[in-house]
Amino acid sequence: MNPNSRIKISILFFAQFFTWGAWGVSMGTWMNGLGFSAPQIGTAFGATSIAAMISPFLVGMVADRFFSAQRVLGVLHILGGCLLFAASRTSDFSSFYPLLLGHCLCYMPTLALANTVAFSQMTDAAQSFGGIRVMGTFGWIAAGMLIGKMNLGPTSTQFVLGAGVSVALGLYCLLFLPDVPPKSKGTPASFKSVIGLDALEMMKDRSFAVFALGSFLICIPLAFYYSGTERFLTQIGMAEAPFKMTFGQMSEVLFMLVFPLMFARLGVKRMLLLGMACWAVRYVCFAYGDATSSFGSSLLLAGIILHGPCFDFFFVTGQVYVDQRAPERMRASAQCFIAFLTYGAGMLVGSISQGYVIDACTKDGVVQWTPTWLLPAAGSAGVLLLFLALFRAPASGSQKEPQLQAS
Repeated sequence: MNPNSRIKISILFFAQFFTWGAWGVSMGTWMNGLGFSAPQIGTAFGATSIAAMISPFLVGMVADRFFSAQRVLGVLHILGGCLLFAASRTSDFSSFYPLLLGHCLCYMPTLALANTVAFSQMTDAAQSFGGIRVMGTFGWIAAGMLIGKMNLGPTSTQFVLGAGVSVALGLYCLLFLPDVPPKSKGTPASFKSVIGLDALEMMKDRSFAVFALGSFLICIPLAFYYSGTERFLTQIGMAEAPFKMTFGQMSEVLFMLVFPLMFARLGVKRMLLLGMACWAVRYVCFAYGDATSSFGSSLLLAGIILHGPCFDFFFVTGQVYVDQRAPERMRASAQCFIAFLTYGAGMLVGSISQGYVIDACTKDGVVQWTPTWLLPAAGSAGVLLLFLALFRAPASGSQKEPQLQAS
């Protein structure tokens, strides 16, 4: 990969995940301080999921057919930053939520588009992607450390910070990223392609369909981590919870660096299964951890640190798998399709469910966290068993554009 392109794309991932990390962990504490209910907080965290269900298909189609991917990225980040800043100026749910949702509608498609830009510059995605994607983890860590150390979690400054970085990133995308022209420019645009449904062609491959279903299901318990962990750790008395949650991203860095070696040795299926297993173990650690004893604190830290293999072994492996299986003409749409199922439908169901689960597990104003965490632990284990039984990994050396047939 061209060293100059590697540096430029690394900066893209760093700033992109800094933008989300600035508010994506600590927003619940700010909302709780304003008196928002648990279902409202869960609904707000679900805004990213709704956005991932609505916008990535259309944006992926636009990047595949009409405009260069880096230009679409730039416009979305600038507009999204303006909306996030506007959201920081509000204090009631009816005003805050539409603006947050608008920001997420702009932000969520950029996750798949950034992958598209990165993969376009690589000759071997399995070997190169992890070392670049890890910069996104550094961006999330930097945001969490800044928010935690400056105690910005209870304030709207977290949104202002994210907005500023988003606008700056948008300008950067327009000025400095390598050009990624649309692969299908000039081809007829049917109704099916306009709404992004051409990527559904890949569901004819049974293993890809199982992968897609498993991705959706595993993201339901995943949402419990994103929308509930910071509140959980703060309420049980862990000091500087947003900062300590960055240990998970530090772990992510380590596992990202060894990702190429493990991917080569374990292959797609074992990497995905290992990631799912780590999810189940993480929630068990949270269920029985506490901040008042050394053993309990160790369980909490173990649960946080397991975020590294949870994320890398499932999401990064999945992104590489999709890039390997998708025909070139629909690669951006395929990445957006998986974003729809994971960050979209799965996270939406999980985020909303988590709010009601917390309400159901609250007695006399106190959340009973053990049953709250055991539920997603059981869900993760169930998805693992389903995946183990039904998923078949592609043969080594499979072609980039497989023949998609029902099996």
